[in-house]
Amino acid sequence: MPQAEGGYVSLEGTGANNNGQSIYQSTTEPTGPVSVFESVKRAIGQVVGTNNAHDSDDLLNNGGRQPVIIGSRDRDKTGKTLNTKMPSAPAHTAEEARLLGTMPVDPMDDIELRSVQLQFPHARGSIIDSCDQRRVATDKGEILVAIQGDTSKPAILTYHDLGLNYATSFAGFFNYPLMRGLLENFCVYHVTAPGQEEGAPTLPEDYVYPTMDELANQLLFVLSQFGLKSVIGFGIGAGANILCRFALAHPDKVGAMCLINCVSTQSGWIEWGYQSFNARFLRTKGMTQGVIDYLMWHHFGRNPEERNHDLVQIYKQHFERGVNPTNLAMLINSYIHRNDLNIARTPTGTTTTETSATTLKMPIMNITGALSPHVDDTVTFNGRLDPTNSTWMKISDCAMVLEEQPAKLAEAFRLFLQGEGYDKSQ
Repeated sequence: MPQAEGGYVSLEGTGANNNGQSIYQSTTEPTGPVSVFESVKRAIGQVVGTNNAHDSDDLLNNGGRQPVIIGSRDRDKTGKTLNTKMPSAPAHTAEEARLLGTMPVDPMDDIELRSVQLQFPHARGSIIDSCDQRRVATDKGEILVAIQGDTSKPAILTYHDLGLNYATSFAGFFNYPLMRGLLENFCVYHVTAPGQEEGAPTLPEDYVYPTMDELANQLLFVLSQFGLKSVIGFGIGAGANILCRFALAHPDKVGAMCLINCVSTQSGWIEWGYQSFNARFLRTKGMTQGVIDYLMWHHFGRNPEERNHDLVQIYKQHFERGVNPTNLAMLINSYIHRNDLNIARTPTGTTTTETSATTLKMPIMNITGALSPHVDDTVTFNGRLDPTNSTWMKISDCAMVLEEQPAKLAEAFRLFLQGEGYDKSQ
């Protein structure tokens, strides 16, 4: 075996009278069923023995036991050997290893993962249990409002996107630790569009679903029901569009808004065509695979499985089981028939230094995800806002910002509120 000086030392029993039998026996696999792992340990033990003869005698002459290999993970900070025993690997003979190409399975999972416990900090049930659900009567029927927090604090009013409700849209985000601390200073009113809550009965056939402007007007009844003079809007997708309509009609009742994937224009031909087919299938065939695929694209963009497979499966199951198809078809029909918000940064025929009287006056944080299919819509929306009181933000590595990047969004929202004088907490 090699030495530090580059020479070789003879093995025991390699003299002339031994005819090299010991050499042959010590360099071939034993005849018994010894595992490959044990053979490797024996070989390394022999190498260690050549460097330290005294340790070799202690290791090889310990009552026939095999030498024990002690790695860095088996020692503590002081260098002492820990009393940990590695589970034995599955036994394979040398011939089985050569023929089958199998190596012992590393059983480190038994050691490394022994104390790991599954945790679900953003469970939907927590937000449902912590909310006081109320039914609010409006001129277009009743809507569900879930109240989270102390009603004496300033109000944040949320509105969800297509195919979702207050629980599926905001459960993970408002249960995030940073948001829990922020909500000590606010009360959140989660508004759900008519018939979109989980387990909602099918709306009557003669029910005329509200238009986007009428959905916005329903918020007046919410503010009146709870005695709110002004709210901070927090909307996603279709909900962001509804909040914009409410803010344009009642600018004195909205202090600021955080809007995610907001669309300010009317639907294009491609969107109108796809969503028209979706609404028809939802009424006649229920939740088809084509409708689910479109909803997944609407929320996650392309190839969502490559980012978070578990999150995608949760939302697919929600679309399959937790949505009333007929009610969703009515909401989609109202969304694709929306008109343009008719806002502009500068009015026609004026200089660029003059801001438009038709644009939104309150501070707005306009957010999208880098992988969202609505990035261009948010850019268009940003170009129609007053740059002195609006901010456009694109968050990387996500499409569904609330679920994929809650920490970044929560920090941005906290700083936004602090900048507007709403939250003084640190």
